[in-house]
Amino acid sequence: MGVPYEARTKTGNARGLDSRRMSAFADLAGIGPQDIWNGVVVRAVHGERITLGVVELGPDAVVPEHSHENEQLGIVLSGAVMFRVGDETRELGPGGTWRIPANVPHEVTAGPQGAAVIDVFAPTRDDWSAFEPGPARPPLWPSRD
Repeated sequence: MGVPYEARTKTGNARGLDSRRMSAFADLAGIGPQDIWNGVVVRAVHGERITLGVVELGPDAVVPEHSHENEQLGIVLSGAVMFRVGDETRELGPGGTWRIPANVPHEVTAGPQGAAVIDVFAPTRDDWSAFEPGPARPPLWPSRD
């Protein structure tokens, strides 16, 4: 009755990972953080066409203006950030969201306590493969209190 699911799906993503051989589940604490800017680390989960990043920004950390081909959506989990997308700037706290179309310049500055955010990108952030993951350690979010 039709072609088996495995035969219909792509066997690897742009990072060369065989998605059928990887577990569908991971604990955030087991994903090695990658330093992507000074004071900014990400734990990334890559799919075939989408990347989810749990990003930790240290106190007053700055993500300098940049743009990329990836569409980006995000939400603040804890702390606060000052976020500029194009010519619009907002201070965002927990629950604050953003939407960044492809190739639109944006920048972020974390508040004095830092922040934890989730970013989702499509297509995948293949450029993050240039950043070597560090040893696994407990993430800032969710707090283990």
